[in-house]
Amino acid sequence: MPIGRDLPDLPPLAREELLRYSRHLLVPDVGVEGQRRLKAARVLLIGAGGLGSPVGLYLAAAGVGTLGLVDFDAVDVTNLQRQVLHGTRDLGRPKVESARARLQDLNPHVEVVAHETRLTAANALDLVGRYDLVVDGADNFATRYLVNDACVLAGRTEVHASVHRFEGQATVFGAPGGPCYRCLHPEPPPPGLVPSCAEGGVLGVLPGLLGTIQATETVKLILGLGEPLVGRLLLVDALGMRFRTVKLRPDPRCPACGTRTLRALTDLEPLCAAPAEEAPVPEILPVELAARLRRGEALDLLDVREAHEWEIGRIEGARLQPLSGLSDALGALAPERELVVYCRSGVRSARAVRLLREAGFRRAVSLAGGILRWAEEIDPSMPRD
Repeated sequence: MPIGRDLPDLPPLAREELLRYSRHLLVPDVGVEGQRRLKAARVLLIGAGGLGSPVGLYLAAAGVGTLGLVDFDAVDVTNLQRQVLHGTRDLGRPKVESARARLQDLNPHVEVVAHETRLTAANALDLVGRYDLVVDGADNFATRYLVNDACVLAGRTEVHASVHRFEGQATVFGAPGGPCYRCLHPEPPPPGLVPSCAEGGVLGVLPGLLGTIQATETVKLILGLGEPLVGRLLLVDALGMRFRTVKLRPDPRCPACGTRTLRALTDLEPLCAAPAEEAPVPEILPVELAARLRRGEALDLLDVREAHEWEIGRIEGARLQPLSGLSDALGALAPERELVVYCRSGVRSARAVRLLREAGFRRAVSLAGGILRWAEEIDPSMPRD
């Protein structure tokens, strides 16, 4: 059954729209009625980044009448490898503004509503409730759980996708009789177990592929056509160019869509960001480290990123030792010397410092903010990705 308004409530198509969407109108399963359904639809897009870019572009081109964009970030040069909604001239601009301008240029018949805000437990239900359908383009677990729970509580279907390096997955959550995100992942993974795109990287074309699949599923749901990915998880291996699906079933024990014991939203950001039982590790600020290096003080620099990250940019005088092999390399380090450990953003270096201190390296500290903050505050010429 199509998502959205009933037939008598569908808006008419203007003459220019009949011409613009003529290739849709020639498809028997779409036709004028289907195009009117697209025009009547209200779709909320969470994230105007890698996944949100192709979703937004294709839904706007298809004539989805109202597109809501939720994002609080600004366009950064590291986004442009995959976030094709934005261009070089948009650097520093809020993503929702850049995206709205691009989408309205693509199709002025579409209303683009910019929600320049972080999705939180305080606003998620209100935002989700204003739209017929939600497309999840989030890049972190905290937001994915929040989107899922808000959709279940508001009775909205969610088109989901995620990407990592060369792999991706897509499915439809929250449809009648189908599972939700918590049926697949009851609890968030331990912090640090699964790297984000910022930590682990992603092939730039992969979000384009998965986002296009999300846009396709969204159009099918609006039109009530075909066999949506309800109860099926599509797995994409871009290196092998293999697509396969696995069955997903609703979990009767799921607190969101099963037992319905989940009745309120909770921000999971603190839970997903760091283990509550772990105390913060000792840190050194980039400006302090730079000053000490200039003075020639006796300290060692340890880079715990991967070799391909090391090749992009590094702090002069550092030694490379990826975190994955750190335990086996402790014998080559001097525990009596002060050791400054850094990674990309400070997550892996904090884990490394905990390991080192447990092994007797009492003078090990983490570089606050990692090489990203170093590049921002000390060496702007250093590549950041």
